[in-house]
Amino acid sequence: MKFAISYITPYYGVDPDRIIAYARHAEECGFEALYLPEHIVLYPGAAIGPVEMPPSSPYADPLDFLSFVAAATDRILLGTGVLLLPYHHPVILAKRLATIDVLSKGRMRLLTVGLGTLRGEARAMGVDFSTRGRRADEAIDVLRLLWEGGDEGVSFHGEFFDFDALCSFPKPHGSTHLPIHIGGSSLAAARRAGQRGDGYFPGGALAPDERDLRDLRDLRLGLARSTAIEAGRDPNSVEYTRWGSIDMTPESVEMLAAQGVTRVVVAAASTDPAEQRHEMTAFAERFRLGGHLSA
Repeated sequence: MKFAISYITPYYGVDPDRIIAYARHAEECGFEALYLPEHIVLYPGAAIGPVEMPPSSPYADPLDFLSFVAAATDRILLGTGVLLLPYHHPVILAKRLATIDVLSKGRMRLLTVGLGTLRGEARAMGVDFSTRGRRADEAIDVLRLLWEGGDEGVSFHGEFFDFDALCSFPKPHGSTHLPIHIGGSSLAAARRAGQRGDGYFPGGALAPDERDLRDLRDLRLGLARSTAIEAGRDPNSVEYTRWGSIDMTPESVEMLAAQGVTRVVVAAASTDPAEQRHEMTAFAERFRLGGHLSA
C-alpha cells in the first residue's frame, strides 16, 4: 500500500511558507505524494450536493502550486485530485505537465483528472456542461499523442480538438508517457478509468458502517476492471486510489487492501500547522512509512 497526502487550500490557506513547511514535512515523513484539488472559479450559490462552497475559498492553481512545491522538495511525487480536464486545452496542458515533470526530474506522475460538477464553472470556461465527458476523453487522447509524437509531428481530428503535424517538446522526464488517473464516482468515470486510465480514484472516504456505499464502490471498481478487459487492457495495471483519514487504523488499511486499493490519500484534519505536523508524524510512525523525520 502506498500513502499520499493532500493539501486542501480552501482550509489551509495559500501562505507560501506554510505550504513549503507542509510539503517538506510530508516528504520527511515518507509520504509518496502531495495532491492538490482544483476549482478554477466559484460563485455565490455554488454547491456540490448539499454542501455550499464559500465563493472566497482560495483554490490555488494546482499545477502552479505543484511547481512551487517541486522546487522546494526532492522526492515527493506530485498529484492532482482532481484536475478539471474539460476546462483545460490539452495542447497547452501537455506542455505544462511535461515541463513540470522535467523540472521536477520525473515527479509529475500522479495526475488525476475529473469532469467537475459545477455548471457555472463550465459556463465560465465556455464549455457545454453536457459534453464535458466526451471532451475529457478527447483531451486524454491528445495529451498522450503529443507526448509520444516525434519531430515529424502528430495530427488529431476530433469533435473538440483539431490539428495537423504538431510537435510538443520537451517530453516528460525520461519518458513519452505520463500516467493519467481518472477521478470520479460515477459509472461513466469507472468506465473511463477502464478504457483510458492508468488508475482510478473514486471520491469520498467510507466509514466502517457504510456498507451500501462500500458495495457501490466495489461495483464501480469491478466495472473499471471489466471495461479494461473489454478494451484489451490488463485490469491489474489500473491502480486503485481511495481517500482515507489521517487517524485511520492499520485494520482499516488492511480492509482497503483486501478490496484492491493500492494507494490511500489522506489530509491533515487540523488547520493549525503545528498540529498538522503532529498528525503527519503520527501517521508516518503508525504505518512505518520509512521517512527521515526531524525532531
